[in-house]
Amino acid sequence: MNPAKNKFIIQLLLFSGILGVIAYGLTFVLPGNYFSPVLPFLFPFFFSMTAIVFNYLMKSTEKKFNRFANRFMLTTFLKLFVYLTVLLIYVFTHKEDAIPFIFSFFILYAAYTVFDVIFLLKYTRQENNGLPLP
Repeated sequence: MNPAKNKFIIQLLLFSGILGVIAYGLTFVLPGNYFSPVLPFLFPFFFSMTAIVFNYLMKSTEKKFNRFANRFMLTTFLKLFVYLTVLLIYVFTHKEDAIPFIFSFFILYAAYTVFDVIFLLKYTRQENNGLPLP
């Protein structure tokens, strides 16, 4: 297995664990109606989506940068489409839990996206021998 992939998965596990501990800690501070009952299931969902997309993008860095840029845009669009689909299906089927779910989903989406972009930028810069990306 690629060392960069191993490093990413380990850091993603640690990141997910830290987010889980923070979410668990917030359950003692904030009222119970602020949290969706499906919040624990959102962590594996975002973890797996992030890992799958990173693995696909990492394979594309082995080819031309143009191809990587195209694949990055395509996977970002597809990922957003999947996220929006999951969000809409849940909100329309569980209207009583819509607001806490949307809030939790958005927070996790933002956190995992920032993590993914930071790690991907570090990886692609290392692949380009430390040169800034064009």
